[in-house]
Amino acid sequence: MKYFNVLAACLLAAMVSACGTTYQMPGIDEALNGQASKMFAEAQNAPDRRVSSVGTGVARFKRVARRVEPVAKQFCERELASQPNFDCAVLLEIDREMKERNAYFTYQGPGNQNPVIRFTVPMLQDAKNDDELAFILGHEYGHLIGQHVQKQQQQAVAGALILGVMTAAVTGSAGSYDSTLIDTSVDLGAAVGGQAFSQTYELESDMLGTRIAAAAGYDPIEGAKYFARGEEPKSENGQLSFWGTHPPDAERVAVVLATVHQIETEQGLERK
Repeated sequence: MKYFNVLAACLLAAMVSACGTTYQMPGIDEALNGQASKMFAEAQNAPDRRVSSVGTGVARFKRVARRVEPVAKQFCERELASQPNFDCAVLLEIDREMKERNAYFTYQGPGNQNPVIRFTVPMLQDAKNDDELAFILGHEYGHLIGQHVQKQQQQAVAGALILGVMTAAVTGSAGSYDSTLIDTSVDLGAAVGGQAFSQTYELESDMLGTRIAAAAGYDPIEGAKYFARGEEPKSENGQLSFWGTHPPDAERVAVVLATVHQIETEQGLERK
């Protein structure tokens, strides 16, 4: 049965492919990969950064948010104009309870319809400069614009149904209908479905965040250096840190470099 679950999980990953990314990712050639790997290595080997005071981090957040928020809102409204009642008015908050370095996008309010982006205080203290904070903020807006929460929910439901039905069919045909096993398969399907494109969504958010940060007047390449940092995925008390869901990867830096190249090409064409 363990083999069956592994096989079914593989089938599920293929079957939910319709819920992938919305945008076509920029092409990355060998030169960009080389440049990204070099930048990634330099960021990984950089000396430990000095942690800012809480006051400095909060002031930076407010300063950057004032510039990024109107740009991101306009970008969101333009990209999602065809979808009625889609809310691009994101509430930007500081999470003063979570002790881990983290930034995250979520929904709150009646029916979980109101978009929110929160930064923890340790994350604000850890950002080296305005470019890093602007890029992280743009990245979180990317999850809204890419509708990643909705897609992951759809994938989780699809996964639960697919594996649940498959398990019921197999156990039923064997004359040993097992409700506990079916429940386990439903849970497995939901977990696999919900995570099927998680890393692809992160790359898509990197691309969108690059465009938002650049449009707001920040340097997304400098900002992306934050993502190259290594960190334990969980704190001592077991809470996920920023790196628990955003693993450092030179590929992410390459996506930023490729997107900046696209932007520069588009701007050059506009000037002609």
